Amino acid sequence: MCSRQKCDLPKKGKPLNLGDPFPNFKCITTDGEFMFHDYIDGSWAILFSHPADYTPVCTTELARAAQLSSTFNLKGVKLIALSCDSVESHRGWIKDVSAFGELPEGPFPYPIIADEKRDIATLLGMLDPEEKDKEGIPLTCRAVFMINGKEPQKPMKLSMLYPASTGRNFDEVLRAMDSLIVTETRQVATPAEWKKGTPCMVLPHVTDEQVPKLFPTGIRRIAVPSGKDYMRTTMD
Repeated sequence: MCSRQKCDLPKKGKPLNLGDPFPNFKCITTDGEFMFHDYIDGSWAILFSHPADYTPVCTTELARAAQLSSTFNLKGVKLIALSCDSVESHRGWIKDVSAFGELPEGPFPYPIIADEKRDIATLLGMLDPEEKDKEGIPLTCRAVFMINGKEPQKPMKLSMLYPASTGRNFDEVLRAMDSLIVTETRQVATPAEWKKGTPCMVLPHVTDEQVPKLFPTGIRRIAVPSGKDYMRTTMD
């Protein structure tokens, strides 16, 4: 799978933890062949897998991702999908995805990896033992990996894993990416139900002396029964 360049995929069965360097591997895709790290270098990236082409839920998911692709692009985020189907299958199915999503004419907005031998899916732990093809071989689940390709080690910053029966909310995927981007350089965390443009929580370790420099527009304190001064918000 990796004859042209060195790959650094983890050993089979080794789970990827948050912050781990994301593996590099050769991608055979609808947009040609390339190394994964070359594709994501200098950008945030989202790799997401789906069980199979020409299936209803997967069609809705990839269509929604395509509809949001320009928004992701503006944020400096590259999308790339994956399943165990062939490139030929992907290219044929893209027509259905584009029609369902009412996408404008032109090239599909992101590549889809053909992992027919399941090498990538196995090594990244993306196979669903309960979802199998007609030959009884496990298919890929609905995995999502968010990787910071701007850092040399290309660390994984977030992962989500869904069963085949549950379609993903790509607006939530976008929201999670917004959170990673905002919190990458600021001393904040995003609360429940947060959306870009709404208040963030100031991290507890930030002292009052640091507040004017870190948050020149100020912060808001929220009183709680304990009397502890840890509920502080600021605009993102």
